[in-house]
Amino acid sequence: MSFLKIKKELKKAARNKQAKTLSRFFKTGKGEYGEGDLFLGVKVPDIRKVAKKYKDLELLKVEKLLQSKIHEYRLTALLILTYKFPQADEKERQKIVSLYLKNTKYINNWDLVDLSAPKIVGEYFLDKDRKILYKLAKSKDLWEKRIAILATYAFLRQNQLKDTIKISLLLLKDNHDLIHKAVGWMLRELGKKDEKVLTQFLEKHFKAMPRTMLRYSIERFEEKKRKYFLKK
Repeated sequence: MSFLKIKKELKKAARNKQAKTLSRFFKTGKGEYGEGDLFLGVKVPDIRKVAKKYKDLELLKVEKLLQSKIHEYRLTALLILTYKFPQADEKERQKIVSLYLKNTKYINNWDLVDLSAPKIVGEYFLDKDRKILYKLAKSKDLWEKRIAILATYAFLRQNQLKDTIKISLLLLKDNHDLIHKAVGWMLRELGKKDEKVLTQFLEKHFKAMPRTMLRYSIERFEEKKRKYFLKK
């Protein structure tokens, strides 16, 4: 019953004009990274309200929602998982992460990844073996690679820097702009924790880095230091 109520509430909050804007923003045209994705036109704060209201939805129904063709339904499912996760015991957390990793083909745009991967995958693997992240980083799938690097955001918050560096190296020569941005962003966050570590990384690798990745990573540096890396 809740499953149908969620859909009904999201449809009620939908705006046709917003749907058109989102379709353009998330590149749903032919040959674009979000090709074929369907939008109702619901704003994220409204989606969050619905997700919080139904955060006790059983996992089987959350999975069904995640497998929808509608973008906002998938985002609602992922946000429900992010609200469930902190309150779950270890057994339940394992189920949530298993569901997530089994359904990565539905986590197929940058907002879906960015709002969920650190809070679910990252948090889960804080105290566990992280081999799965390296497998994802080596995937041919754009979104699995983005999940891998974004998951390390949770590690950075706990001053664990190594995996961000290692996964960044794996993705250094990736050809997609959305990976360049994600890696650059995580390197920038790493720099907030330890600028010296970031500087050492850049000294070794900046010549091999795509320009967007480099620009994102040095955003917080003082101007003189930024120019040093951009001019070399």
